[in-house]
Amino acid sequence: MLSDIPMDTIWSILEAANELGDTPTVDACRRVIDANLRGGTPGQSDLDAIAAFFA
Repeated sequence: MLSDIPMDTIWSILEAANELGDTPTVDACRRVIDANLRGGTPGQSDLDAIAAFFA
């Protein structure tokens, strides 16, 4: 994946966001994970949303 965010971190964020009911972040994580599994490039807006989870 072309992201600076490790996949294990994205999975952890997905779990946390799901527990918090943060649907936009859950959706962004799923799209990034799907892109990674397909060998594609994740959208920058999804990566930004995931990074903003810590802000």
